[in-house]
Amino acid sequence: MPGIFFSRLPADTLSESEVAAILAVPSIADPLGVRDRAMLELLYSTGIRRAELVRLQLRDLHRERRTLHVTGKGNKERIVPVGERALAWIESYLGSVRPLLAIHAEEQALFITGYGRGFSANSLGNLIKQHIEKAHPGRAGNCHLLRHACATHMLEHGADVRIIQQLLGHSKLETTQVYTEVSIKLLQDVHARTHPASQAAANAA
Repeated sequence: MPGIFFSRLPADTLSESEVAAILAVPSIADPLGVRDRAMLELLYSTGIRRAELVRLQLRDLHRERRTLHVTGKGNKERIVPVGERALAWIESYLGSVRPLLAIHAEEQALFITGYGRGFSANSLGNLIKQHIEKAHPGRAGNCHLLRHACATHMLEHGADVRIIQQLLGHSKLETTQVYTEVSIKLLQDVHARTHPASQAAANAA
């Protein structure tokens, strides 16, 4: 079983500092930069998929409860929490940017393009990919990198794997357990650096 989990691990998980660099890429002096920052923050805060963000409607955000109604694979629905920082950026986008972009009154997509319509999965993926490449030239990946980072960083800070399963919308716990391998690697590194027996062995060598 461990071999199966290991084979499905994210190949290139972002560190917390690498995520911070990506979040800082959009220029918040530009209205579209505020929108992009809000989308990046939401992806990292909730771990939702690219297609799930594209499907979000205005009614899916519950500001007072700080939750998001997400429609995932197979039209399965779930409620996920939204972090305070991500919510603050979404509020800024909704208050000062979306009204400028909303040239079609009937458009209900939460995030809209400069043409006033909701994103397609491809257009969103390409946009996020551009921001990632600006922060880290040569690094491949788009929205899924932030999904992986969300799960990995929460586990590293003590979240239970079953909570991560619920957050990500995985139907099977085994799908989520790939992330525990990442946390175990971190634990092994810390153990090797700090455990007295490990240090004694290193000194003896």
